[in-house]
Amino acid sequence: MAIVDDLDLDTYCKETAEKAQAASRILGTVSGQAKNDWLRASAAALRNSFESIAEANDKDIANAPQYGLTDAQIDRLRLTKDRVEGIAAALEEIAMFPDPIGATIESSVRPNGLAIQKIRVPLGVVFFIYESRPNVTADAAAICVKSGNAVILRGGKEAMHSSQAIVSILQEQAAEFGIPADALQLVSTTDRAAVGHFLKLNQTIDVAIPRGGEGLIRRVSAEATMPVIKHFAGNCHVYIDEAADLDMAIQITVNSKCHRYGVCNAAESLVVHKDVAGKFLPLIAEAFSKEGVEMRGDDATCSIVPTAKQATEEDFGAEYLGPVISVKVVDNIDEAIAHINKYSSKHTESIVTENLAASRKFSAQIDSSAVMINASTRFNDGGEFGLGAEIGISTDKFHARGPCGIEALTSYKYIVMGEGHVRK
Repeated sequence: MAIVDDLDLDTYCKETAEKAQAASRILGTVSGQAKNDWLRASAAALRNSFESIAEANDKDIANAPQYGLTDAQIDRLRLTKDRVEGIAAALEEIAMFPDPIGATIESSVRPNGLAIQKIRVPLGVVFFIYESRPNVTADAAAICVKSGNAVILRGGKEAMHSSQAIVSILQEQAAEFGIPADALQLVSTTDRAAVGHFLKLNQTIDVAIPRGGEGLIRRVSAEATMPVIKHFAGNCHVYIDEAADLDMAIQITVNSKCHRYGVCNAAESLVVHKDVAGKFLPLIAEAFSKEGVEMRGDDATCSIVPTAKQATEEDFGAEYLGPVISVKVVDNIDEAIAHINKYSSKHTESIVTENLAASRKFSAQIDSSAVMINASTRFNDGGEFGLGAEIGISTDKFHARGPCGIEALTSYKYIVMGEGHVRK
């Protein structure tokens, strides 16, 4: 569809959202079995359609240089047979999870005989804006439809052909199982202005979910007229307590920081108790040196580790997404908690300690979506938590927090059964 002016763009966005809303009302009545059958059939169809998917993907790869993509970004964009198999397997995994819609959360019978049920229901229509990886297209569509939500997918222009090929296959299968094709729509224009138009449609779109860089997420948060599930950044901390096993602390810190640099649950900040700093910091400096990680520390850190650079105020709040980490030495756990709560992005924090009281205090007072005790920050992930695929990791407190799997895309309502009851 060619969008030629603002009037056409506005009309297109409104019609897309209205179709999604109509589809969501039908989708809310589709059985869990039908949705699971659709997911499994779609997985088989993706495998059988590898050649057509690869042909579409080749167009995106050919166009990648004009978008200024790096070699690493082009690699993430590429769809091999193994990667398509991974996409198909993810759909089958989502099919294995219980259907949340209609599930009773709690129930009671009042003294007057009214029977009250609190049941899980879909949110309605999800507007999902995301980066260029084509696998995200399938994951988001699967999670939304499984949870009874229609989804409008706004992927990056870099993956437009690949995403369209995937969505077309999912839509073709949907009709076989009573799922409206409009329950999953890919925005067909690459015009960036379309995002602004969709974000105004709070009468038809129930929630927006941006997944990408901080700039995109802040734009969506500023312009959206509907609720937004988001996280701005992933400044995650590891705190090495005075009662830490230092061998364990080394392993956890290196894994948290170095396992993958460019992810939101990688550690960007290290906090160390002064009583173990003299022994621990030279050990972690040696480990970081082998990994090519630069340390930026406070005065105490720099006095212990001569190769460390002086940290600035900005360093303590930074999400580096690369081989750099800030380091702070603290007098006690209270100072550690205060430092982390000040600079954290509310994503993931870890404490390494063998002191049960310290771990309890840390987990109770740290205000983040996940707190790890003697474990890497890298575990804050839907798959690692047993939630299956996720649509993102939220650092909000309303409505969802942490990895957002199927249940995070639901709400609830009350069903009240009476027998001619009237209120006196």
